[in-house]
Amino acid sequence: MTTLHLSAAEALAGTLTDGCVLAVGGFGLSGIPADLIEAVRDSGVTGLTVVSNNMGVDGLGLGQLLEAGQVRKVIASYVGENRLFAEQFLDGRLEVEFSPQGTLAERLRAGGSGIPAFFTKTGVGTLVADGKPHADFDGERYVQERAIVADVSLVRAHRADTAGNLTYRYTARNFNPVVATAGRVTIAEAEHIVLAGELDPDNVVTPGVYVQRLVPATAREKPIEQRTVRRRDTARATVSPEGALR
Repeated sequence: MTTLHLSAAEALAGTLTDGCVLAVGGFGLSGIPADLIEAVRDSGVTGLTVVSNNMGVDGLGLGQLLEAGQVRKVIASYVGENRLFAEQFLDGRLEVEFSPQGTLAERLRAGGSGIPAFFTKTGVGTLVADGKPHADFDGERYVQERAIVADVSLVRAHRADTAGNLTYRYTARNFNPVVATAGRVTIAEAEHIVLAGELDPDNVVTPGVYVQRLVPATAREKPIEQRTVRRRDTARATVSPEGALR
């Protein structure tokens, strides 16, 4: 049963312990559970193993947990936007397990589906396959990957109902759905919360059975990790009487 809480700190109460495994949805700074991440930071918990596609950027997202010295190990597929992450890794202060992006998503999905392990061709012959069991299927070599089950999963949803059913908006539908399934306790922050039955069942991505706690997300400006748009041309195109653009 999903319970509704008034604040991220209240939603996290009693779930975090030193050394626990924390899975976090989002992609860069897109679709991250920002309120819940800040509440983890403020909780003072240490020795965390964080499972996430990446660790945000310096000073934002999961980068805040690195700055606070709360992370012991990271399981991620990409870390290129965080200088502190690189420094802690190279200095030996942070243990890192790299997992290819699709493999990481499948490990989380498998954890939520009760599948303890699976075989994939991704990573065979590379460092990520070192020390892992291998097997041949139909003449092809595969590596075994273990599922991930987190003690606590944190996700961000666009809309939720009071039964814990979640929908996502645009890029936020990235790692959030698989992270939601992988937690022994899953806590969701949602931009809009409606009564049970008000969400179209066909639009529900994460069923409420996976979500134990729910909290309204606070309104905030959404940071952009990298702007890649071209400069707007100030000269407006005009249409001639003949209909041609000029």
